[in-house]
Amino acid sequence: MSTPSGTAARAARWDRLQQLFARRGALPLADAAAALKVSAMTIRRDLAVPGAPLACLGGYVVAPLAPAPARAAPRYTLEAERDQHADAKRLACRRAAELVQAGDSLFIDCGTTMALFAESLPPDIPLNVVCYSLNIATLLSQRPHTQLMLLGGLYHPSAATFTADEGIAYLQRLGVDKAFISAAGLHAERGASCANFHEVAVKQAAIACAAESILVVDHSKLGRLRPAFIAPLADFSRIIVGGAPSAAARAAFKGVPLDIAGARAPSSSSRRKAIA
Repeated sequence: MSTPSGTAARAARWDRLQQLFARRGALPLADAAAALKVSAMTIRRDLAVPGAPLACLGGYVVAPLAPAPARAAPRYTLEAERDQHADAKRLACRRAAELVQAGDSLFIDCGTTMALFAESLPPDIPLNVVCYSLNIATLLSQRPHTQLMLLGGLYHPSAATFTADEGIAYLQRLGVDKAFISAAGLHAERGASCANFHEVAVKQAAIACAAESILVVDHSKLGRLRPAFIAPLADFSRIIVGGAPSAAARAAFKGVPLDIAGARAPSSSSRRKAIA
């Protein structure tokens, strides 16, 4: 018996998902995959197609998002973020690169800050690096002594990232010395957050499997909250902040051991002390 074409099979899954959604409302992605006897990645792909009747958000199948109003803030894109606070990002990345040693196995997160971090790595030392971002992989592929592992999956153009359950499972099997994580928001009580829900599972898997997790941000991220929660600040062995945080930001993070990478390099004895 012939099997239905890809388009017909997807349409049939759409119908089944709509029936489930009508009865139960928002449902976990894992439950939807089990009900349809397909992988969670198949559901993600189905709902990423333009015109899909439902959406996948934060690990749930939900109603499609309404179009943004004309004056809404623009969504995160690499192009829009490329030149935002670039000098402060470079300061943070140079400080972070000082932690890398020959032979390290690294996880490098996505985003414009991490692209600058990849450019800041010592050029000739041998490294093993796993990443899930196309722009990061392109930079690392030009390093002669770096073994590169790129996690695959569904491509997200806004962040130039790939995500798949299989990629996360592969990451969890790796030995990672240091995970360098980026974030779009850093809050003293509510931790690190980002704009894209699809990045969260990868970031959390990297934090869980790494011996050390280093958060690398510029000063503009302090005090900000983004919709997708990554981890509490206590999960990071070091938090590096590039630039010059305001007095209000410093006060908000009193007692949090921020490593401030300012234009004037502080002495080694003061790099890790808590903000007074």
